Amino acid sequence: MEKRYSEMTEYELKLEIGKLQEKARKAEQMGMINEFAVYERKIAMAKAYLLSPSQFQPGEVYEISGDPGSLFTIEYLKGVFAWGKRQGKEELEGIPISLLIKPEK
Repeated sequence: MEKRYSEMTEYELKLEIGKLQEKARKAEQMGMINEFAVYERKIAMAKAYLLSPSQFQPGEVYEISGDPGSLFTIEYLKGVFAWGKRQGKEELEGIPISLLIKPEK
């Protein structure tokens, strides 16, 4: 049975990320866009478990990796997910903290 990312050590997470990156590369080369997207999301999730949620603060504004110019304001954190709203949107959504980038000032 596979371990959950939350149960893995840092070493195991890094190995898993490497495997997923290789699978994503192969899927991209074969033109399997949907499969590539799935691996990209799994990579983001695994990377989130390598970060500390304490580095992210409610009320702070972050850019979203892979979505240039899109800003996200954190309302609260739950595990490795930041819950909040994109700029100009009213829907609350959860984003893995690994996709959040502190914008340059």
